[in-house]
Amino acid sequence: MTEDVRNIVLGLIAAGISAALGWLARTYLWKRRLRRKQAFFGLPDNSESLLVVNRDAGGAELTVKRHDVFALLELSALIKDCGAHAQVVAHDTAQQGFGERTEFCVGGPASNRRMAAHMVSLLPGIRVNTDPEPGPDRGAFQIGSERYRLEPGRTEYVILARLTAGESKEARPVFLFCGQLPITNQAATRYLARHHERLARKHGNSSFVLLLKVVNSGAYGPDVVELVADVTKSAQTPLPAAATAPRNSHRAK
Repeated sequence: MTEDVRNIVLGLIAAGISAALGWLARTYLWKRRLRRKQAFFGLPDNSESLLVVNRDAGGAELTVKRHDVFALLELSALIKDCGAHAQVVAHDTAQQGFGERTEFCVGGPASNRRMAAHMVSLLPGIRVNTDPEPGPDRGAFQIGSERYRLEPGRTEYVILARLTAGESKEARPVFLFCGQLPITNQAATRYLARHHERLARKHGNSSFVLLLKVVNSGAYGPDVVELVADVTKSAQTPLPAAATAPRNSHRAK
């Protein structure tokens, strides 16, 4: 074997080893990222999850708003990426506890009985004005002493929460997407899809409750979303039995 041939063979071997090591490193990083994502969502391989569907509060019982359908599609993609499966159930037929399967619950308490139950038991510090009559506080959120009013098309709010029952590592989380309008539900699911890695780094697998603001949805749709505050403590602290008027109301300027 001549020197040139030997050099070529050694070069090919080195290139093959480098390619194999690169592939192994990429595979390791991909699997580690996947495991972290699965842990955050509580979705190990081939696990089952629930997509709890709300209804149009002003329509037929099983009518779902277009933006809520888009929200469910966003969540379905996340579930598929984790190698898990989803079962879609209507809000008034999901008569079961939580913790055994990851649950994604979409819609406000006026259109989703399951959401209303979750908020009473898990988020006693939040009240949503579900009065159907027109008024400045219709759809408003009260969180502690703060009130967040709805201005359709300009400023709309949505609660994004990841909650677990107890301290068991085996308990699956429930994700809540409680918006003032259907477009805010889609905005919250899109926010979760885009920022779940950052949220996992910050919160780990613990519970959190975030208040998000959807800005000028009339022009930008569900894409421009701002984090208003982490309201976990306020949301989980029960309001007084006879809550007084909030000190502050938030409106667009």
